[in-house]
Amino acid sequence: MPDLTSSKFFTESVTVTSTSADGSADVIYTVPNNFSSIVRYLLLSNGTASTKKCYIQFYHNDDSSYHYLAKGLSMAGNSIKSLSEFGNLNLHEGDKIVAYIEAGMDLDVTLSVEEYYDPNR
Repeated sequence: MPDLTSSKFFTESVTVTSTSADGSADVIYTVPNNFSSIVRYLLLSNGTASTKKCYIQFYHNDDSSYHYLAKGLSMAGNSIKSLSEFGNLNLHEGDKIVAYIEAGMDLDVTLSVEEYYDPNR
């Protein structure tokens, strides 16, 4: 059980360059050892002048599987999209958020998480 009495906040922003899924996608965030995390904010920013598609995946460390959070999300040129509007995402040790893009896209992904020490992980 995570220690919910104290937490630390972490924000990361990555420019995505990968055009391939799963293990070949760009890692945005990995939950550290002995921690659980809550993704509080996840923002996508398309800096390309034209409409392009992006893909955001969640890697579940417990069963080594990838799941889509956004699959082929079409984003208008020079637009932003918040995936946070759908609620929080709870992650555990070794879980990851990864992303890849349609060729020619300029995508920045920014996320903020709240990390909790979880000695049982």
